[in-house]
Amino acid sequence: QVRLVESGGGLVQAGGSLKLSCVAFGGTFSLYHMAWYRQAPGQEREFAATITPNGFTNYADPVKGRFTISRDNAKNTVNLQMNSLKPEDTAIYYCRGVGGSGVYWGQGTQVTVSS
Repeated sequence: QVRLVESGGGLVQAGGSLKLSCVAFGGTFSLYHMAWYRQAPGQEREFAATITPNGFTNYADPVKGRFTISRDNAKNTVNLQMNSLKPEDTAIYYCRGVGGSGVYWGQGTQVTVSS
């Protein structure tokens, strides 16, 4: 069983930065495709960024150029550095891992950007 635990959310002013982290417990993290998703109030959960086991990255258009996803396989951790935050980035951010026989989600961390 794989468990994902996010941290790093909080309240920040527009234009500020936050760094989210997600630690994986169990499984073989280095083989997992990892991603960050987000869900704003009243909205569907949407893709934000992904990173392959080899470190290739992809971003949703709304976050491209502002967010950076990275991974540290030695620490079983995937990070999301968020810069130039906007009020529309306010959401619960979820970590997702895909590998082996399953798809795994964290419990989410709240990010609130004030104007």
